[in-house]
Amino acid sequence: MNSSLERSRKIRTAGVYAFFIIGSVIMIFPFVWMFLTSFKTVEESMIVPPTILPAAWQSGSYNKATASLPFFALYKNTILMIFWRVVCAVLFSSMAGYAFAKLNFKGKNVLFSLVLIQMMLPSQIFITPQYQMLAKVGLTNSIFGLVFPGLVSAFGTFFLRQAYLGIPNEIAEAAYLDGCNQWQTFVKVMAPLTKASMAALAVFTAVFAYGDLMWPLIVNTDLNMMTLSSGLATLRGQFSTDFPTMMAGSLLAMIPMVVLYLFFQKQFIEGVAMTGGK
Repeated sequence: MNSSLERSRKIRTAGVYAFFIIGSVIMIFPFVWMFLTSFKTVEESMIVPPTILPAAWQSGSYNKATASLPFFALYKNTILMIFWRVVCAVLFSSMAGYAFAKLNFKGKNVLFSLVLIQMMLPSQIFITPQYQMLAKVGLTNSIFGLVFPGLVSAFGTFFLRQAYLGIPNEIAEAAYLDGCNQWQTFVKVMAPLTKASMAALAVFTAVFAYGDLMWPLIVNTDLNMMTLSSGLATLRGQFSTDFPTMMAGSLLAMIPMVVLYLFFQKQFIEGVAMTGGK
């Protein structure tokens, strides 16, 4: 009986591992294919049936990509956009989330309902009024234009509100008894308890900002003021069938996100886990 149970347990374990291995291969394969294609010739990338490994490893596609796009400017614009969007999202969302979670004020439920409504509406409907606002003050083709939609974050407000709801009210009450005012309680007591959730929000915001394509293409038409995503869109227009060059450019554009995940993977997982419960 014991041997039969042990054999069944091993079979189930092997099945689970096989399932996750297959899933991992399916997820990783597109990136491996992109890497291998970037070293092929145009003819090799279009051959049918396709070949996995290049006949001769060539780096000419990377030279084409870097010559066609000002990658230094694209990296700079993308990093600045991500940085300021993360700062604004974490700062303003933390204050708003704390207010909605722990403070009582008139119209609180109505205002939070507006936040939820903004989350439910597609972001595309805000593009026209946002662009008109920037155009009237002459701030298109600028870093501020890239950051503008991320000055406030409805998602971040909801996200951090859930984190503050998970903190017992007795902690704030103890701070009041020790002589802290509302601002000191928030800055010195409550906000430090949500560091993991703030880190998770920072990663979420960075990923959303990095993948934003439509807004950077609309607000900044100068190639030197574009981001990596919008710059790659123009690369696709120049090389509609040059798949190795497109893959090389995509690999170069992936570097910021790879670095971000390598440094903040732990905070990202912890933040999501903590924010889900009280």
